[in-house]
Amino acid sequence: MPTVSQHYNLTTGDVSALASDDSMRAAAPVVLMVSGGADSTALLLMACSSRLDIADGRGCAPIARERLHVLHVNHHLRDEASDGDEMFVRDLCERFGLPLCVEHASFECLEGQNLEAAAREVRYAAAKRYVRELCREVGVPRSAARILTAHTASDRAETFFMNAIKGSGPAGLSSIPRRRNIVVRPLIDKTHDELCDYLRCANQPWREDESNNDTSYLRNFVRHNVMPLALERNGNIASTIGSTCDILGDEDAFLSQLASTALRSCIRRQQEGLVVLDGDRLAAAEVAIARRMIRLAIRMIDSEARLEMRHVEAVLSCVAARSGSRTLPGGIDARMEFGTLALRTAAAREAAPVGWLSVPGTMACGNGCVLEASIVELPAVIDFDAAIRAAAHDLNGFPVLLADAEALGYGPADTASLAEKRGAVSSTRVKVWVDSAVAGDVMCPLGMHGRSKKVSDILNEAKIPVSERAAVPVVRTGPACSIVWVAGVRADDRFKCTAATRYAVKIVLKRME
Repeated sequence: MPTVSQHYNLTTGDVSALASDDSMRAAAPVVLMVSGGADSTALLLMACSSRLDIADGRGCAPIARERLHVLHVNHHLRDEASDGDEMFVRDLCERFGLPLCVEHASFECLEGQNLEAAAREVRYAAAKRYVRELCREVGVPRSAARILTAHTASDRAETFFMNAIKGSGPAGLSSIPRRRNIVVRPLIDKTHDELCDYLRCANQPWREDESNNDTSYLRNFVRHNVMPLALERNGNIASTIGSTCDILGDEDAFLSQLASTALRSCIRRQQEGLVVLDGDRLAAAEVAIARRMIRLAIRMIDSEARLEMRHVEAVLSCVAARSGSRTLPGGIDARMEFGTLALRTAAAREAAPVGWLSVPGTMACGNGCVLEASIVELPAVIDFDAAIRAAAHDLNGFPVLLADAEALGYGPADTASLAEKRGAVSSTRVKVWVDSAVAGDVMCPLGMHGRSKKVSDILNEAKIPVSERAAVPVVRTGPACSIVWVAGVRADDRFKCTAATRYAVKIVLKRME
């Protein structure tokens, strides 16, 4: 987010902020995305003969001809017309002496994806590849390069209406940004008609895409049906909407910044395909921030997930209710329980055990194993060691943990309740968290009198292969909290039963046939 000084003094800012070295800036490539239509043709002409603001700290300035490169993507969607576009761009580049890269795309297998969106992804992916190659050749960082697109004020207004029709929040209504990272849109304040007039004055023809007249596409519907009506009420509608988009974009960026900060303080655990959030903190957040927190969290585990507002609202309804689960696009599981919101990809669910284990209760851990938890009452006997051995005994020889109930979070009221119910325990109060070991995990192994030890060293000593360690359940007091038991390997000394222990949590690692 720019400050007031930065926003209103764009042409006098510190050039070194984006390009600290003049020689680096002079060598950094500028890639023009040219389709052959009026807008992109005008972009090429202006880049060669005029002054453009490419957001490099210089303001509106000429671009050195040796920096310019052209990218054309032939989508092969209009048969001979697509090849005609390619030939037109080739002739144009030859005329101006610009290097040209042509990419060919195929859309035989869309898998339900929108064609327009798929084509857009192909174009930007090709541009980023081209930039990487050029930067590598001249030895400059990718951040110094620029990708210029020919989006106009008309495109921006159309996108605004399109997103309003589909239903969108501030991010969608801010429409096409002036800049996103190295992608810059220097023609965003000019209309399509203005650029056509510019080309006519320059006696420069351009290519027309006949599919732009097909109003079955939403953009064309807006262009031919909505925009003319808006122009009747406001002849400067593109500029007006552009100003609105700038305001919405700035405010959305600010809110997203706040959401990012709030999310960092809310994360209880994060690993590949999984993020666990503090449910109470999330529930207490302002709804505008919470919506963004959910989107950002989902993006952390699956950057390709496409959430709609209804998905975000469904997750937040579970957060407000303190329980519930939803399946999101891409097979992502959102589950609210025991004060935490766990967001997990399908791959993460299959790879390793992650989640809350209720007491009493069971939890499948993969590899044919199940964790079974229960509450046992230890008798008040003189021979404490014998009582512990008897309580921990499993007839089938499965690994067993006995942990002091109070050390795990049972208070006096819970103990009294247990006594009254003779061992019947509400699963909504008692639980442990189960996941796998992560780098940096430490515990105080039983028998080491409070000395800590890395879990990785414990697994090494147990001769468990690295490839199998993700499948070893680790029982904790909560996400990213103290380790109680590396199941079947080692228990933690801090949760051991003593002569004063009345109730114990018993967990058995059972291997199913």
